[in-house]
Amino acid sequence: MFIYTLRRILYTVPIAIGVSIVCFALIHISPGDPLSAVLPEGASPEMIAQVRQAYGFDQPLIVQYLRWLALVVQGDFGISIVNRRPVLDEVMTAAANTLILGGAAVLLGFAVGTAMGILAGYTAGTGKDKVVTAAAISGVSIPHYWLGIVLVIVFAVNLNLLPATGMGGSGTDGFRLDWEGIRHMILPAVTLAVIPGSIIARSVRGTVADVRKQEFVQTLTAKGLPPGRIFVHIMRNALPSVLAIMGLQLAQLLGGSILVETVFAWPGTGFLLNNAIFSRDLPVLQGTILTLAMIFVAVNLIIDIVQAMFDPRIKRA
Repeated sequence: MFIYTLRRILYTVPIAIGVSIVCFALIHISPGDPLSAVLPEGASPEMIAQVRQAYGFDQPLIVQYLRWLALVVQGDFGISIVNRRPVLDEVMTAAANTLILGGAAVLLGFAVGTAMGILAGYTAGTGKDKVVTAAAISGVSIPHYWLGIVLVIVFAVNLNLLPATGMGGSGTDGFRLDWEGIRHMILPAVTLAVIPGSIIARSVRGTVADVRKQEFVQTLTAKGLPPGRIFVHIMRNALPSVLAIMGLQLAQLLGGSILVETVFAWPGTGFLLNNAIFSRDLPVLQGTILTLAMIFVAVNLIIDIVQAMFDPRIKRA
């Protein structure tokens, strides 16, 4: 297990380097001059040259990348062009808010999706299976932002039951685990959980239905093993495939919340990324994308290791 874990960690090194190269290249492949946001209108060539030298844009690309990477490794993501605050502070605050929202969506989506998938897998071909499958297909087909807008119209505008934006009584900069904070979290968490929950439901349904058809399940049933024990054996065999799907959905859920956070004005990484795009705050854009990408890589690494713990065949692959 140790060798497998070490090998998986080493595999992530070139992936992380590739991600850093893409994030660095954003400044140079984006339309327009990346320094246009800090230069006054009608700046003289001398001023432009001074600013380019101050930001290191007068150096070759490889030198710029290595300098930037060295600073990133030390935790220095640069300074925001818009508010002149350290990018790391901005990203960490937003990432904490995203983790709070993502954690709630994970618990909701994974719990409901798994329960629906198990129910459909155990009743494959029946009316319950068709209802669950139809609900899962509908959930996957609904766009995040459209569902968020509909929920706001219904529950915040028409029924006036839940707030539409923000994080609660503590304002938009922090979250408190009280009733007011939970009320503000309900709509964005439900919106964010629908698609991954639906995908998990379909995946669990297919996996459980396939495992139940295997010969060992029939053998256990013929031997008179209690249904609860048979269920444990079925889930142990289905778990590796289910974990792989859950890992992908978890990473995408944490990194793909830009539209949901924008609709509900939830100050997470998606909301920060959206503001950085429109204000051309490229250091913040770089730092946010790099952080989200590293979260995606880390989550998949953890899922690979957990899969190997439950399925010894993976370690021999």
